[in-house]
Amino acid sequence: MPSHLSADRPAAQPPGRGSLDALISQARRLKGDVDAVRREAQSDGADPHERWQRALCDLALHQLNDLDAHLGQLRDGPPAGPPVPPTEPDGITAPPAPTHGSLLSRVGSAEWNLLTDEAGWSGELYQILGRDPAAPPLTLDELPSVVLDEDRPKLTAMVTDCLIDARPIDGEFRVVRPDGAVRTVHMMGEPVLGADGGTASMWAVLRDVSELRRSQQAVSETHESLRHHRHRAQTERRIAVELQEAVLPPWRGSLRLPHQGPETLDLAAHYLPSSAGALIGGDWYDALELSDGQTLLSVGDLTGHGVSVTSGMATLLGAVRGMAMAGTQPGQLMSLLNQLLDATVQPALGSAVCGRYRPDTRTLVWAQAGHPAPLLFRDGTGRRLAAPAGVLLGATSGAVYEQAEETLEVGDTLLLHTHGLVSGRTGSPRPSEAGNRGGTDAVHRLLGLAPRFGGARTAQDCVRLVVEEFGESDREDDACVLVARVTA
Repeated sequence: MPSHLSADRPAAQPPGRGSLDALISQARRLKGDVDAVRREAQSDGADPHERWQRALCDLALHQLNDLDAHLGQLRDGPPAGPPVPPTEPDGITAPPAPTHGSLLSRVGSAEWNLLTDEAGWSGELYQILGRDPAAPPLTLDELPSVVLDEDRPKLTAMVTDCLIDARPIDGEFRVVRPDGAVRTVHMMGEPVLGADGGTASMWAVLRDVSELRRSQQAVSETHESLRHHRHRAQTERRIAVELQEAVLPPWRGSLRLPHQGPETLDLAAHYLPSSAGALIGGDWYDALELSDGQTLLSVGDLTGHGVSVTSGMATLLGAVRGMAMAGTQPGQLMSLLNQLLDATVQPALGSAVCGRYRPDTRTLVWAQAGHPAPLLFRDGTGRRLAAPAGVLLGATSGAVYEQAEETLEVGDTLLLHTHGLVSGRTGSPRPSEAGNRGGTDAVHRLLGLAPRFGGARTAQDCVRLVVEEFGESDREDDACVLVARVTA
């Protein structure tokens, strides 16, 4: 097709070959960098954020591929006969000759002469629209016949503005090919003015942007999926926090039991969130005055995070309180909790320590299920209590849990904590080998607080010391700590 010149503007001079070679080299290096990022973002597709990253990389690669081919076409000029691969700068291999579906076959041109009602199309435009090259090109009046019905008014408005008001064309519409395929076409064009200043013809460049729009749609969909995922996660976290706050004991700071008569226990507890900040798990602590004058002390952890886990924790804690109020001893209580988890629809594992403190004899009867044993601090030293046998809750049916008894003295401090207090642990209460090492280190650090516990005045002061020691730790899970001091 001959070049178009308006009477009122000179022909533009093409850019130098050297500058175009440099731009092509830069574009191809950038494509390599983006492709490397895309490969790093490969995953199983389960993470919405990773799907969004990969879709953005695909879109960027589409645009860079088009830019590379555009620059090459601009450098080499209009094709005349079979294309010959040019020598590329910096030893970069030239792209193969254009084939159906390549960029060069997706960019066509056309001119419509308004004076003679003749039309001229490039061969690429025939490929874009899927028409027989032997057929005559469509006139402006016939062009809407291949456009999707809902897009025809848009095309008509663009052409009218160009012919009547001499406005440039820059817009998109969808066409239906003879084989039924729908393609998105971006059209850019201008009126060509005659000697009298009127519009003599109109020329346009039409580009098949279907793949680019599909990539952009994928980015939009993955972005929306990521937004929805984040909103759901924020909502679930808010619900989990509210449920946790509603279930854990309402007292904050110190608690002294019993409420009536001489006080025998000074209690304090604290919940430590995970370092990630967004993980709300199934950790709990509890201290409850029972009807027989004894005091229930318990801490525990249900595996996982989120609303369902927090809800499961609430169920377990409610069961612990109910059975303790009914007089169930710690070993039997653990067995019943194990049956409860074993009977749930969704399999779950949990760990717990549960004890009943008798103030008249200062004895603690306790049992554990795959949980760190309580620590006893006395006269400036500390030790871990010997744990009775007990497997994780929900690990096996019909498990039997032994009990142990410890006699305490006035001034003793008892510390109970959940697994998450250990740095670098996961949400599962079952310790790995690395977790065992981390747990041993944590116990040593806790026992190292014994001299400072000896100088503390209250249970709350002891909790504050634990928070100062472990509050900034890089924990993967949340944690609870409960301190009980024998006062009488």
